[in-house]
Amino acid sequence: MGHQVTLREAITDGVLVTDDFHASHNYSERARRNLWLQMSRMGVYDEHNEIPIMVRGEGTRVYDANGSEYFDGLSGLFTNALGHGRTDIADAAAQQISTLAYFPLWTYAHPKAIELAERIASLTPGDLNRVFFTTGGGEANESAWKLARQYHKIRGDLDRYKVISREVAYHGTTLGALTITSLEALRKPFEPLVPGGVKVPVVNFYRAEQHGDDFEAFGLWHAHQIEEAILREGPETVAAVFLEPVQNAGGCFAPPQSYWKEVREICDRYGVLLVSDEVICAFGRIGTWFGGQKYDYVPDIITCAKGITAGYAPLGAMIVSDRLAEPFQHEDVAFLHGFTWSGHPASCAVSLKVLEILEDEKILENVRANEGYFFQSLEDLKEIPIVGDVRGTGYFWGIELVKNQETKETWAGDDAERLLRGYVSPEMFRRGLICRSDDRGDPVVQLAPPLISTRDDIDFIVGVLREVFTGASKLNL
Repeated sequence: MGHQVTLREAITDGVLVTDDFHASHNYSERARRNLWLQMSRMGVYDEHNEIPIMVRGEGTRVYDANGSEYFDGLSGLFTNALGHGRTDIADAAAQQISTLAYFPLWTYAHPKAIELAERIASLTPGDLNRVFFTTGGGEANESAWKLARQYHKIRGDLDRYKVISREVAYHGTTLGALTITSLEALRKPFEPLVPGGVKVPVVNFYRAEQHGDDFEAFGLWHAHQIEEAILREGPETVAAVFLEPVQNAGGCFAPPQSYWKEVREICDRYGVLLVSDEVICAFGRIGTWFGGQKYDYVPDIITCAKGITAGYAPLGAMIVSDRLAEPFQHEDVAFLHGFTWSGHPASCAVSLKVLEILEDEKILENVRANEGYFFQSLEDLKEIPIVGDVRGTGYFWGIELVKNQETKETWAGDDAERLLRGYVSPEMFRRGLICRSDDRGDPVVQLAPPLISTRDDIDFIVGVLREVFTGASKLNL
């Protein structure tokens, strides 16, 4: 593991509020009593298995209450694009709070929301010029589905309420967004969900059953699955299609260029809105501001969050084309939707500073300059028998683990549990690397480091993975 800072050093830095030598244990015990962790098995944590307590961050590293250092290989949760500890971003928030702490965007506006909406509109492809702020990505997707439904009703298409999304995809956990999400383990406890969710196959070329030898033909085949779903459901009932430029859940699936052109034409043909869910992909994660600039398509709506503030404040957005916004510009019409904290002045000020840094420090150029090196470094891990596939783009990669490289036999059930949670995850953490081991679909390890990461950082990541995967390949599972 990397450099160990002493607890006294952390206290001196003003990180901890106690000088108790056993601060980590005390925090963990207190967290078990009162803090309900999200998407976590709380029963896993007991006096023998402490909750990791992260107390500070600096650049691409974070430090826990024991003083141990970790490389933040998932950018928190695909979020900390600029790393940790940027005082210039903190200063932007503080200045705004001291000027106007809060005012809602219900009827009123404030300068930072106006400035940020203008800035975002200057970066988007096509005519996506209207920005509706939320506080996060799930809210942005919830907003987009509601907008699509109200938009169609205003136009007289009263039966358009259905939404199409890919299998295995994740789009949020509110009841509407959860209907768009396709992960059964997340959906089942809350059924029945909002009606109208329709699923099409995930764009997984590694396990292609059709056109497995031709990437472009494979993309066209998958686009046509969307058309078949629209026709099967009845075009007059379908409101929108939700797709990520690179799908997160299942492990960084990136469709070919042919896919996006065809999907855009299909949506236009049947009057269906195309929503590009870029909660992860926007603002440089894949090397461009937005997915359409990488894959040459213009959606009707972009949803985004995470990188919009680089993790320094909560904020999300739904970016809408002028065409969709037009019916709502009349005096007697309103989009009947909103959130108290949407477009918070401090969050908008943070976002403006983040966008300035992304541009001035050429962060997107850094991603594009290193993505080939990142990919090849990960490809070299295929020397290890359990590494099956490497996929993704930019600073967003997934490595699928298999039992057999030749047959692509996957790990499932208890074997997958023992592999990922029993060995891979704890061993990466022990070596100072935080990333995601995920079995939503076939087992993968996902990487999404801060966009400021260097080739030395990539070498560290790959070095840890090489050690862990080599060890995992020798397990008797």
